[in-house]
Amino acid sequence: MTTRTRPCAAVTSFLLLLLLSSAAVSLAKTAGSRESKQGQQAGASVYVVMVKAPAQGVNYKAYQMRILATALGSEEKAKQALIYSYKAAASGFAAKLTPAQVAALKKHPDVLQALPDVKYTLQDNNHLN
Repeated sequence: MTTRTRPCAAVTSFLLLLLLSSAAVSLAKTAGSRESKQGQQAGASVYVVMVKAPAQGVNYKAYQMRILATALGSEEKAKQALIYSYKAAASGFAAKLTPAQVAALKKHPDVLQALPDVKYTLQDNNHLN
C-alpha cells in the first residue's frame, strides 16, 4: 500500500507567495507613480505639518485634507501633495510642498507648525578609533 501525500499545502504556499509578490509589485508601482507626480512640483520639499486635533467623531483624514486643500487651492493638488497622515501620537500629515505653499498653510488657524522633514542617520563610534 502506497501513501500519497496531497500537494495541497505546497500549492497553497505557492499561491500565497504569488499573491504577496503581486501585491508588492502593485504597491511599488503605485508608490513610484505617486512620487513622480509629487516630483513635478519644482522646489518642493517634504514637510511635517502638525495641526490641532479634530473634534470628536470627525474623520481625521478628511479634516487634514480640507486644511491642505485650503492652502493649495484644490483637493486634487492636496491629494497629490499628501504623503502620510498622522493620528495616533500626534495630529498632522506629511506633504510635499513649495515654500509658498508652506507659507499659506502656516496662516491656517488649525495649523500648529510646519517643519521640514529631516532624515537622521545613526553613526557608530568606530570612526573614533
